[in-house]
Amino acid sequence: MPIAVSILMLPSDTVVLRDVMAERIFGELPGVPEGTLFEDRTELSKAGVHRPRQAGICGGKGEGAESIVLSGGYEDDIDSGDVIVYTGHGGNIPRTATQYQDQELDRQNMALVISCKNRLPIRVVRGSKHRSDWSPETGYVYSGLYRVVRWWEQRGKSGFKVFRFELRKIGSDAEAEMADQPCQSPDDAF
Repeated sequence: MPIAVSILMLPSDTVVLRDVMAERIFGELPGVPEGTLFEDRTELSKAGVHRPRQAGICGGKGEGAESIVLSGGYEDDIDSGDVIVYTGHGGNIPRTATQYQDQELDRQNMALVISCKNRLPIRVVRGSKHRSDWSPETGYVYSGLYRVVRWWEQRGKSGFKVFRFELRKIGSDAEAEMADQPCQSPDDAF
């Protein structure tokens, strides 16, 4: 069922930024609890949980990322439930998840960096093509709010430069370990 976000009351901890294209909402969406299942990316988009119908990162380089989808599109992704190491945008062959060129620190990747620095909550969605114990058998599941706690670049499995983003589920023991720490970036000592 689509949700008209613009007419709903938002929780006090939800941040709304106006954008030329649409409202950017960081945090929970009223009426969409964790565990909500969606048949496809069109339903996700209509509900506002993750608006792009193909891209894995919804966000802008000047504002931050509001949501991500884990859908099996990147060979370097790691999903441990409350801790996710997410591979940035670009340089892959979607059908095989293989990297064929270096990623760049721009657009959606920069949106995740901004989210890390500003400690913005990110809605995480898992798709059935993502190989994980936390993925649904079919369609997509809204898995709750996470926070990017650090990011870095490295050579991925295919030998190309990828950007990695460590996300921890808000309210989990994993997130509590780093809750008071600022974003860790390549300039910091890990």
